[in-house]
Amino acid sequence: MFHSKADWLNTLKPNFKVLPLKERLLCGLGALIGLALSSFISWLALGGLNAWYIAPMGASSVLLFAVPASPLAQPWNMVVGNTLAGVIGVSCALLIPNLTGAFSIAVALAIVLMMSTDSLHPPSGAVAITAVLGGKAVHDLGYMFVLYPVLLNSMLLMFAAVIFNRLLGKQYPQQAQLNRRTASPTPTQKVSIQPQDIQNVLDRQTQLLDISDYDLQKIILKAQEIANARAVSQFTCQDIMTRQVICLRAEDDIQSALEKFKQVNLMSLPVVSDLDRLVGTLALYDVVEWFKRAADPKASWENHVYQIMNHQVVTAQPQQPIQDLVPYFVERSFNYIPVVEQQRLTGIISRADMIAALNQQLNRLREQPG
Repeated sequence: MFHSKADWLNTLKPNFKVLPLKERLLCGLGALIGLALSSFISWLALGGLNAWYIAPMGASSVLLFAVPASPLAQPWNMVVGNTLAGVIGVSCALLIPNLTGAFSIAVALAIVLMMSTDSLHPPSGAVAITAVLGGKAVHDLGYMFVLYPVLLNSMLLMFAAVIFNRLLGKQYPQQAQLNRRTASPTPTQKVSIQPQDIQNVLDRQTQLLDISDYDLQKIILKAQEIANARAVSQFTCQDIMTRQVICLRAEDDIQSALEKFKQVNLMSLPVVSDLDRLVGTLALYDVVEWFKRAADPKASWENHVYQIMNHQVVTAQPQQPIQDLVPYFVERSFNYIPVVEQQRLTGIISRADMIAALNQQLNRLREQPG
């Protein structure tokens, strides 16, 4: 029994996550930029064509910029779904005189074909209707309507979405799986929930879910990390880090850096400035690549560590729980993670440090009664 109108209204809501205002504004800005650029380019290319841009692109922009992680928003769905719908819509417009029958059959067939080709894209239903009800300008194009404006609009809007989402740090299009090396489960999945476990559950579902297997895996694994963290007393990074850190200086010449690599027998070293501020990392691999380029006159200016080092560094804070670092060592095979405080390098945590600490936690769990 509903206690109020608010309770009743809540049953109608999808319970989607409401993003912060900044994120909502960025989604709107992305759609504005994407539609403006793609329509302008289409107008330049098809200026003499009355149907140089079609309304379904507005619906596509909602998916591409507001929910780019959705399976329905992926490039395959956008391009193939709209193309199939365009072909079906034009065919129905040519073969079925009755407009109501034509667009109804067009949408129905488009849904079946899109689901059969794993290219379901909701705005494509509007593409099929546009092919039937678009008027003389669209009908005069015949099957060329599929190439322009449908395919042209779709490709331009999709490229705009790829660039905009990447600039915001969002992965678009979505990667197919968590393990970038092989199709096998990641090390964490091997001892917990595996992709096949999720797939087995999804195979029993009789309806489509607007979330990819990939995102389900990430959410489940992250939730499991949080649950596991509650089950053990946590070490912090400062508890296990090595404070005497072997590192390179940004101004060191590359030859002297190579000598240090030989002395310490390590594959990668942190790089600091004169104030001990962490500014990057240098891998032995980078030095090898530098030697390969040494004969190239264009690379002759590269003499110092800061010129070939990696400026993007994953770091940890002294008070941070070590459980936060597990994914980097397990899933991404890090050898070490620098610990910084106010940008200054204060220590380093190696894979061996993590193994020792986690083994200690396992021993504590075994010693607990019950």
